Amino acid sequence: MSSSNLLIRKESYAKWLGMEFEEWGIAYFPKDMPTNAQTVWSAFNSSSDYFVPSHKEFMFNLIVDDLAQALKQVQEGGAEIIGKIEKLEYGSFGWFIDPDGNKVELWEP
Repeated sequence: MSSSNLLIRKESYAKWLGMEFEEWGIAYFPKDMPTNAQTVWSAFNSSSDYFVPSHKEFMFNLIVDDLAQALKQVQEGGAEIIGKIEKLEYGSFGWFIDPDGNKVELWEP
């Protein structure tokens, strides 16, 4: 990937999701982290289709305080919204494909 493409991706995430990047990368700490919020790493079976329609073998999952608004913002930035918001007992989830083809899951606890 060229450095110009990387710059575009950083600007997109900064503009539409409020992530602040440093020259070296990012340490993302939401300004208003919900009580008892956590970082989760989850492995999936190699036959899983959870990342579809992305062709990548991973997915980003970001915590948000207003799922509907966050999805609206990324859509305005050119992201493709995937499916509908899912409401579960531990929060609501929504998905989009970013400009690089990565599937991103947004979670509102």
